[in-house]
Amino acid sequence: MNISMASIGTSNLGVLPEAMRFTHQELSLVMIKKFNLARKQFFRQNLTFSCNRKTGISRAIAPKATKATGPTLSSVPLANYVPVYVMLPLDVISVDNVFRDQDKCEKQFKELREAGVDGIMVDIWWGIVEGNGPGLYDWFAYRSLFQLVQKTGLKIQAIMSFHQCGGNIGDDVFIPLPKWVLAIGENNPDIFYTNRSGTRNKECLSLAADNQPLFEGRTAVQIYSDYMRSFRENMSDFLEAGSIMDIEVGLGPAGELRYPSYTQSQGWKFPGIGEFQCYDKYMNTDFKEAATKAGHSEWDLPDDAGTYNDVPFETGFFGPNGTYLTEKGKFFLTWYSSKLLLHGDQILDEANKVFLGCKVKLSAKATGIHWWYKDASHAAELTAGYYNLDNRDGYRPIARMLSRHYGTFNFTCLEMRNSEHPAYAKSGPQELVQQVRFEKRVEQFFTILTSIVNLGNYDLTLYQFMRDQTFFSQQQRTAFFKTLPDHIQVLSVGWKENIDVAGENALSRYDGYAYNQILLNARPNGINKNGAPKLKMAGMTYLRLSEKLLRIKNFKTFKTFVKKMHADLDYYPEYEKPAPLCRSKEEISMDKLLEATQRTKPFPWDEQTDARIGGILAEYWDRLLNKFFLSN
Repeated sequence: MNISMASIGTSNLGVLPEAMRFTHQELSLVMIKKFNLARKQFFRQNLTFSCNRKTGISRAIAPKATKATGPTLSSVPLANYVPVYVMLPLDVISVDNVFRDQDKCEKQFKELREAGVDGIMVDIWWGIVEGNGPGLYDWFAYRSLFQLVQKTGLKIQAIMSFHQCGGNIGDDVFIPLPKWVLAIGENNPDIFYTNRSGTRNKECLSLAADNQPLFEGRTAVQIYSDYMRSFRENMSDFLEAGSIMDIEVGLGPAGELRYPSYTQSQGWKFPGIGEFQCYDKYMNTDFKEAATKAGHSEWDLPDDAGTYNDVPFETGFFGPNGTYLTEKGKFFLTWYSSKLLLHGDQILDEANKVFLGCKVKLSAKATGIHWWYKDASHAAELTAGYYNLDNRDGYRPIARMLSRHYGTFNFTCLEMRNSEHPAYAKSGPQELVQQVRFEKRVEQFFTILTSIVNLGNYDLTLYQFMRDQTFFSQQQRTAFFKTLPDHIQVLSVGWKENIDVAGENALSRYDGYAYNQILLNARPNGINKNGAPKLKMAGMTYLRLSEKLLRIKNFKTFKTFVKKMHADLDYYPEYEKPAPLCRSKEEISMDKLLEATQRTKPFPWDEQTDARIGGILAEYWDRLLNKFFLSN
């Protein structure tokens, strides 16, 4: 799931509020000096300038990517190398199952290969391949694509995409589920996820259909298994040649292990809490049976959890002392999240059986739901099926489940911090101590500054800036540092369960600041010149291949990023050689999975990567600083 600035609406930050505009006459001489000193220090440490404005005000520009520094080839062991893949366009294979623009793709693939990229990731759309009827698979277009990828020397990560393309942020293509599946849904809409108002979500099949023989005698799990088996049979030459390195198993909307709780096509807007998706007849029956078995036959599914665009405190379920804290609420959330775990476990077990013995890795993806993460209820995570609270880890059980299948935990949003300032998520600022007029404006500036950082337009050097400036109070700095991201927690739980961890960026970013954040997450404690890093991601997939990425300036920075992900080592095509996939381990009981909900401290992260590349603060950020620090 990807959240962009555009999804929030038109920004109001481009023009400072009237209340924040001031002249030098309003400020004491001491305050002016402190502002200017902080500004000069920040610019001196992070930016280079070109004086190309008629006003004489300098504008931040990026240092050349070739000036990036890092360990030399001879000083770094290969164990520090992190492979980089690039996600292909959603419609590289058209909805009518044709591989168009082959000459264009070949040219782009060669450019990626020359940049040192290790491979590509591509959606293998169920709605395209099995679109003509149950069991009627057409792999011709994808085979043509794979042949071209193989020819250009790139590796392949293949996503078993059992979901619709379209309806979410970043989806500019529409590829529905197979028509014959949608026809079954017309007669039995309960095969789709359903919210409390009865609205059906046709983005993917409900996990309630996993074991229901509703599809001409087959269950949903059997359909997924048959599809993957057909893929293996028809792509056996690519598997045997080692061209396909990874099989990512789609487990829900956008291919992610979650419920479709925040779908734009159903009216959801950021930062709404979303809605529970368990009101079809199959899920309702399952819950009633579970509640009765627990001795509470009177319990029903939640009726006080609000609607898509509510905020937590507007609901009885997520508000202060809300239902989520009661025995009934805890029982429901445990049931809701456990169904998701069982769903993922069963389908991954089928994938393991299908690809048993193949030299590939299996992986599954969870998404970074960062809005309302700082609220006590974690409402948006809960509606998506991640039962994650301040005192309960909702992600480690997923990692533990994956460990049974030798799976890789793939997580999104590697380039971002949490997109939500706590006050913004709660639709109002925190109460502040009464201050004089100027100090109030400083507080307003601090709030805007922090919001910008949380929306992703930042670099870790900004942390250094905030930490070192005595102009800001300790209370302000503490509040700033509390915006640490949830992906640190998620990556940590994967490593604690001894599984590989990989990731993706949520937004298509081309700036050094996003790349540096990814580099930090790829090796949280930096490069180890004496061996393998203590912590290191198994791989990173960049979202996504486009003409904009390949523009000269953007691609130069991207090539430097790839080099840094490789720890300044040369491209090494033989780095990844997966062992033959072993059979899944013994089934892990639900009690054992839920033991993993106990909170533990995440691994420590360095403040910034030791393999940073040159970057640029957005022109927007530069303009804001100029407006704030300079008089009208």
